[in-house]
Amino acid sequence: QVPLMESGGGLVQPGGSLRLSCVASGRTFRNYRMAWFRQAPEKEREFVAAIDWSGDNTYYADSVKGRFTISRAKAKYPVYLEMSSLKPEDTAAYYCAVGFGQVWTTSGYNYWGQGTQVTVSS
Repeated sequence: QVPLMESGGGLVQPGGSLRLSCVASGRTFRNYRMAWFRQAPEKEREFVAAIDWSGDNTYYADSVKGRFTISRAKAKYPVYLEMSSLKPEDTAAYYCAVGFGQVWTTSGYNYWGQGTQVTVSS
């Protein structure tokens, strides 16, 4: 059973907005960090944003800083990724992940969702 489930992906025009959500199914995670990664065809999975268990600390890739916002209520689901001013290069499958290790790398996360597709195109 996949412990995490993403939703909210879709097709959007350049400059548009989307909100992704991630919930846990069948398992409770505590004192962890939750993150969003994305993977475009033929590219490696890359870090997008992360938020600590408390919700007090957030982290962003330079490519999305100022356009994307990760949020959650303290110690609660779901976790959101608000995406605005979307660009064609944001097109990718977006994955949420839970972990206790390094913020910026896939190796810092132990559990993953199956992904939701975001396509930015006119």
